[in-house]
Amino acid sequence: MYRNILLAVDGSSSSKRAIEEAVRIASLAHATVHAVYVVDKSALFNYGGYYDPQALLDALRGDGRAALAQVREALGGAGVTGDEELIETESMADDVATCLQRYVDAHAIDLVVMGTHGRRGMPRLVLGSVSERFLRFSTCPVMLVRAGQEPEAAST
Repeated sequence: MYRNILLAVDGSSSSKRAIEEAVRIASLAHATVHAVYVVDKSALFNYGGYYDPQALLDALRGDGRAALAQVREALGGAGVTGDEELIETESMADDVATCLQRYVDAHAIDLVVMGTHGRRGMPRLVLGSVSERFLRFSTCPVMLVRAGQEPEAAST
């Protein structure tokens, strides 16, 4: 049975669904949820734009703290034990999936729960997929969760 569940969050709608699933599994298995938000600093390493890189990094960290606060609330509401951690990429060659795998290795994780946007075709090729990359080299089981379908707008 699962004892240590890594919940990778990014604040997206699929991430919010992943929170629900991780809490449900942890509640049933009496497991601990380790929620992680990865700040991807790779774009900042060679950034030469018009904005202050430190302000951008602070904004990314703020997004991470907000996403982790949602996890804290969900865990507390369900009576599930867990912790939250904001981690950051370490170099230009580092990426979110690699950071997550390092966390898995360091914390004896036996299940990873993460959201996926479910992109196909050209959008997936252009934008890439953290969940797909992680899934390719993960050393433990991975549960991918998609966001719920948005209701179609009524035609007038």
